[in-house]
Amino acid sequence: MAAMSADTNTRLLDLCAHIAAHADDSLPLAALAARAHLSPTHLQRRFKALIGVSPRQFQQACRLGRFKRDLKNGESVTDALHRCGFGSSSRLYEKLDAHLGMTPSQYRAGGAGLQISWACCDTPLGRVLIAATDRGLCCVQFGDSDASLRRQLAAEFHAAELAPMNPAAQPQLAAWVDHLREQLGRGHPAELPLDLQGTAFQVRIWRQLLKIPRGEVRSYSQLAAELGAPRATRAVASACARNRIAVLVPCHRVLRADGSLGGYRWGLERKRTLLNAEAQAQRR
Repeated sequence: MAAMSADTNTRLLDLCAHIAAHADDSLPLAALAARAHLSPTHLQRRFKALIGVSPRQFQQACRLGRFKRDLKNGESVTDALHRCGFGSSSRLYEKLDAHLGMTPSQYRAGGAGLQISWACCDTPLGRVLIAATDRGLCCVQFGDSDASLRRQLAAEFHAAELAPMNPAAQPQLAAWVDHLREQLGRGHPAELPLDLQGTAFQVRIWRQLLKIPRGEVRSYSQLAAELGAPRATRAVASACARNRIAVLVPCHRVLRADGSLGGYRWGLERKRTLLNAEAQAQRR
């Protein structure tokens, strides 16, 4: 049974590659099921269990990914829309609004017209920049100076309206900072709204990270196995490296198979400090 499951997972991952390569085409569920040697019902159930979304949603995510790349490369919205096989511009805008928090024109222009509020403050781990859209936190980055943190945010949304957080929102900022500090203490931090932006599989990995309890760790291979994709260790490591929301999306809780720290985009010393503090808190 285990071998059959592994074989099915391999076929489903191959099917993902096929969908990505033909995302602009019509891909009926029956045709995809035949390609994977599964019934449509079984395909739908197994695909969602492994990838986290349905085959149709995965195809949509692939289309959106290509659409975003075309916009960044200077394509007009209309040309990119038709190139990626979207038949309805209104439906496209709805989907992009949910995935990007901005319109296609804004994304192509580096976030022109998008409002992102940000603030820098001190934490036990050093200076941190916290940024948010109207959907939630989109960035929590550590750095050496406010200027370097501001440059990092501007590199992602170079034409967005990056405004210091309104004084009226300072109580919210204080609550977020308290939440970060609780991650180093004995409290039980509450959930915060997050604006996770990435591919469907990246978002699934980041959401899996949220399930790792404080004081516990996983290896990259263990996390891949928990996702039902044991061969996706490199993809898991890549998603951890691309996580833009430090601490709150706890990629610091993922280690190499030999127990060594592996990488951490905000420095191994911060990763070590986080893990040690969480382990000590659990022992109290």
